[in-house]
Amino acid sequence: MGFDWSAAAGTLEVVPALERLELLAEPVASAILQLDDERIGVAEIDPELADTAAFCEQYGSPLELSANCVVVAGKRAGEVRYAACLVLATIRADVNGVVKRQLDVRKASFASMDDAVERTGMAYGGITPFGLPGDWPILVDAEVAAARAVVVGSGLRRGKLIVPGEVLAELANAEVIEGLGR
Repeated sequence: MGFDWSAAAGTLEVVPALERLELLAEPVASAILQLDDERIGVAEIDPELADTAAFCEQYGSPLELSANCVVVAGKRAGEVRYAACLVLATIRADVNGVVKRQLDVRKASFASMDDAVERTGMAYGGITPFGLPGDWPILVDAEVAAARAVVVGSGLRRGKLIVPGEVLAELANAEVIEGLGR
């Protein structure tokens, strides 16, 4: 018997992500193959409903068990620094407080859509912490890390991953931060 994704899944039909790699962007599929973790589930969704609010309403997935992955950029001494921030959909990442300090930059802001898509190799609205550039920190809010399971993007708008918070907290470059979201 596999992992129980039901708390976060709503009405989704979830299977181990290793069985449906076509629902993942290429860098995401590569990362999940390397992890080889049966607790990472995937479900196919209508790509028009990939945005969090529409997704949760349609599929009955609790908003408080959906996590958004946002790409943040900041500059220091002419160098642009990137990070991915993972917070529950019910809160916002503290970009100009916590994230700015973590990146050690004067000002941090959300990366533009085109920049985020180009640098991640993922679709906007599907960006996920799996398969990101190896030098990016992945800042994970403590509430996400503590969740039994959360819904995140699959790198494509036609899929969603359902993942235990502890798996996200254990990703390479992941740092669990209390109060990342506010």
